[in-house]
Amino acid sequence: MTRPTEMTTLSVILEKLRVKRQDNEFTMTTNGFTAPNGKSYQPEDLKIIKTYRFEEETNPSDASILYIIEANDGLIGYSMDAYGVYSNHDDDMYDDFIRKIPVEDRSEQELFV
Repeated sequence: MTRPTEMTTLSVILEKLRVKRQDNEFTMTTNGFTAPNGKSYQPEDLKIIKTYRFEEETNPSDASILYIIEANDGLIGYSMDAYGVYSNHDDDMYDDFIRKIPVEDRSEQELFV
């Protein structure tokens, strides 16, 4: 059995999403996660379908997490953040929001084939 290509870098995963036209970045706003199409979503409208963690041993500021997210209307995109004190978000709103999104971990083969 052949194993799917292991995606080890953030840029490889973002490129795979771009090729599948799923490179919609969900950004945190006061209305919830907002997609590039202008539509806003609440945690109950979303599910995290894959999570990737990247840790750079030599530089902690390079540690990040990428969430692949599917909305209830079928839109697939992502949200990205850095770990801990290096977080891209100034308050707890992002962390509280992301924790409320249900997780349905899918395999890379399901996502990218």
